[in-house]
Amino acid sequence: MTAWLIRPITPADIPALFVVRVATHENAMTLEELARLGITPVTVAEMLGQTHAGWLCEDAGRVVGFAMGNRATGEMWVIALLPHYVGRGIGSRLLRAVEGWLAEHGWTRIWLTTDPDTSLRAYTFYRQHGWVDDRLEGGDRYMVKHLGA
Repeated sequence: MTAWLIRPITPADIPALFVVRVATHENAMTLEELARLGITPVTVAEMLGQTHAGWLCEDAGRVVGFAMGNRATGEMWVIALLPHYVGRGIGSRLLRAVEGWLAEHGWTRIWLTTDPDTSLRAYTFYRQHGWVDDRLEGGDRYMVKHLGA
């Protein structure tokens, strides 16, 4: 079995995060689309220094997936994997890292947005990890998870 390295994201990792993010199959976005949403290497670096933290997975030194959360809002902000690495348990490990970090920052109810299409793999993934539907709004599905006992 491959021993993937899961570690905290550093500013030096940001270019590799964008390579992974634009290569995803579900919720695929181009660099231009991300920039229109205000998501650029510069803004991600600023967020990492203030409100956000994340973890990545490396395989032989190559970033193959990552996840980030926002401690100011309790949001599970993003999770992305290269398509070849989906279904191998990496996403689960990254999700747990962010959920644990948000819990350490006092959040007992965390949230995320995802595609409203329940046939997509992401929806099933979140449901399997204890996330439940909250609402549909603005073209997004909001899901929540209660942390702790």
